[in-house]
Amino acid sequence: MRKPQTSVTTTIARAMTFILLLSVTTTGVTIFALFSSLDDAGAINIAGSLRMQSYRLAFDIETESDQFDAHLLQYEQSIHAPALESINSWITPQSLIDNYNGLTARWLDLQPILRSDDKQLYLDNIAEFVNQIDKFVLELQTFSEFKLEMLTLSYGLGFTLILMIAFYTIFYTQRKVVYPLTQLVMASKQVQAGNFRVKLTDGMQNELGILANAFNNMASELEKLYSGLESKVQEKTRRLEHAKSSLETLYGCSQELSISYLGEDNFRNILQRLLATEGLTAIRMVVEEEPGVHWDIEVGSPSLTKEWHEERLSLDDDSLGRLEWQNSLPCPDIQLIRNVAQILARGVYYNRSQKQTQQLLLMEERATIARELHDSIAQSLSYLKIQTTLLNRSLAKENLEQASITAKDIEQQLSDTYTQLRELLSTFRLTVGNASFGEALKELLDPLTEQTNAELILDNQLASVSLRANHQVHVLQIIREAVLNAIKHAKANRITINCLQQNSLASVTITDNGVGFCTDVEKTDHYGLGIMTERADRLEGQLKVNSIEGGGCQVQLLFPLQK
Repeated sequence: MRKPQTSVTTTIARAMTFILLLSVTTTGVTIFALFSSLDDAGAINIAGSLRMQSYRLAFDIETESDQFDAHLLQYEQSIHAPALESINSWITPQSLIDNYNGLTARWLDLQPILRSDDKQLYLDNIAEFVNQIDKFVLELQTFSEFKLEMLTLSYGLGFTLILMIAFYTIFYTQRKVVYPLTQLVMASKQVQAGNFRVKLTDGMQNELGILANAFNNMASELEKLYSGLESKVQEKTRRLEHAKSSLETLYGCSQELSISYLGEDNFRNILQRLLATEGLTAIRMVVEEEPGVHWDIEVGSPSLTKEWHEERLSLDDDSLGRLEWQNSLPCPDIQLIRNVAQILARGVYYNRSQKQTQQLLLMEERATIARELHDSIAQSLSYLKIQTTLLNRSLAKENLEQASITAKDIEQQLSDTYTQLRELLSTFRLTVGNASFGEALKELLDPLTEQTNAELILDNQLASVSLRANHQVHVLQIIREAVLNAIKHAKANRITINCLQQNSLASVTITDNGVGFCTDVEKTDHYGLGIMTERADRLEGQLKVNSIEGGGCQVQLLFPLQK
């Protein structure tokens, strides 16, 4: 193969290099100019203040002010300020440096006069000295403006050169690259149509000329090998069959998402279809519920020696998990795997949306029950409480001691019932704003943390995919009731909530280090335990309460997960 005399890539690379060098040079000049101008404003400001300070010293002399020494010291600090001292650099014009040195020399001449008894000489020379300061300020401002003008000029010149090189690169690319490639595409279409006698001009002394020559040789070889087209047709047929199989897989996977409730079996079916189509050995889908909590589904026969490949499950830039696989073929259809990963991501999102919809419907029903209780039973109890108070007052006027005691007992009982009703209303109004069980549990415990000084420790390893919406609400209600009991009665300083998943069994444990109680004695105010037991029955599980006086309490809920 001959070496190109004029390399397209080299020419374009040189143009890009020139553009880069111009950009770096322009940027460097800009940064240097800006850096050198950092103290300009301060220097001009300080130099301008020297005029005022000069007149202020004259005023102090005439008025014999006791602040003369302080003003003199301030003047000394101003004229030798770092912003003015920075003028002595290699980029500063010599005239400006001489002007500043002359100004400081003049000040050294005036300073002994100011410290002497005869200060009238300073008053005689102040006008000339201030005029010298004005010239210095003007030259300092002129130099600052000059640096800004040079900055603008260098930036404009660099930008113009960059544009010129860019336009040249575009023109060169259009002529030396785009046009030959267009010819190559047209020739390729003719070859695709069966015309192998097409010839490209190879007069260009660059890579595209070599490509044109190679294309001509390829066309000649294709003409010679036309007799072997049958094998290529068979290969094409195989690829079409593979594409058909891929489409059938994608269609079947999409059909799994069309059911009313999407569960673990549907995800497993999708993975089985992909496993059967691609000849993979094992596929695993891992869904991330929250940091540290995830659930996974695995199909096939994974090997300890084979490498796992990975594709992220994401929807609208929201990471939902990952799809991992081990392949038996050297080159699996990565695009098909990515498409299935997209389907799985939509399925996970749809599963979460279903759970959240069910939870919203359930919470709406509970809110309706709460409103009904508030509008009926709560109003009735409030009315009875008022009536009992009136009865107690009436009986007290008649001095019926026993009747008064009975009325007070009735009042106390009604007050307890009203308190119980308010707690039930709070229970009914519990809402779950997110499909994730972990996040819903955190939202539940946040307001309870504010009601106690005890430390609430949460360890949740229970995935949302294993809980139906109504089951999730029952579990949250049991946890809430157990934590409330620990806060109100246990006097504990640490309350621990553990949520674990063991195969098809879920375990929820609430433990406190409080005073405990005797479980053999039934208390009248432990109505919440009965409600918790009923909820455990609805979960087809069991509730265990283990406690001894002075030894804390442990409430454990065990129930089977959904299939």
